[in-house]
Amino acid sequence: MAVQHHIEITTRGRGTHEITSEVEAVVSRSGIATGLCNIFLQHTSASLILCENADPDVLRDLEAFAQRLVPDGDPLFIHTMEGPDDMPAHIRTVLTDSSLSIPISDGRCLLGTWQGIFLWEHRHAPHHRNLVITIIGK
Repeated sequence: MAVQHHIEITTRGRGTHEITSEVEAVVSRSGIATGLCNIFLQHTSASLILCENADPDVLRDLEAFAQRLVPDGDPLFIHTMEGPDDMPAHIRTVLTDSSLSIPISDGRCLLGTWQGIFLWEHRHAPHHRNLVITIIGK
């Protein structure tokens, strides 16, 4: 059996946005007890990550590292059509991921104790981001 659901997340701009509860609600409503949940983000300037959800310093440090690794406005980049954060956002997405797969057991995502599912917005401006959640199992 497979179930597919679409959700839209409105971001506040660059940074992480925890979506664990939204994904878990979709899994719970699916009626699937054992299987796999795939989350796919339909964008090229935001990404999905599994990250610690207990200490917000982890997320701040992750953003600081990404800023150092791929700084906005780097003169190396030619693709700046939408501003100085345009190409860095695409690179951040390529270095992370656009989809995640999480096992399901007893109708719940099998996340570790400190794991959360995050949408990582790489653009400075707020955006509407579309997710496709596909749940396969029995």
